Amino acid sequence: MAKDIKKPDLPKTRPSRALSPFEEMDQLFNHFMRRGWMRPWRSEWPDMPEMKLPKVDVIDREAEVIVKAEIPGVDKKDIDISVGEDSLTIKGETKHEEKEEKGDYYRSEMTRGAFSRTVALPATVDAAGAKASMDNGVLEISLPKVEKAKRLSIPVS
Repeated sequence: MAKDIKKPDLPKTRPSRALSPFEEMDQLFNHFMRRGWMRPWRSEWPDMPEMKLPKVDVIDREAEVIVKAEIPGVDKKDIDISVGEDSLTIKGETKHEEKEEKGDYYRSEMTRGAFSRTVALPATVDAAGAKASMDNGVLEISLPKVEKAKRLSIPVS
């Protein structure tokens, strides 16, 4: 009769490494304070679009720094780019208006969203020579480096 009792199937994965006290506290904080906990009206307006920070790639080339940002749905005229010696700020805004009329029924909705993202640049750049273009929701900014910021290769003897 003892042979008929089945043992529960235990997971066949290896135990993960022990967490440090800081990692454990970070996980607890993330569990209790989920993203968006400071937005009390979120449940009231679930269809409200939320602008997120754009994903940005910074590419350090020999003579220039290329910054690519994903900003779909943002019109060229609603983008503001400012460049300092060692940082780049991209600001944008979306505006959407929807109207619907059917007999006595009239519905109008307007939504707006804005973002601002500042990234540190890996080298000093010449802001006057910067060029920007946009294609299919991807903003590409080319920033020429200042002569003194170019990398030099030093041979080891």
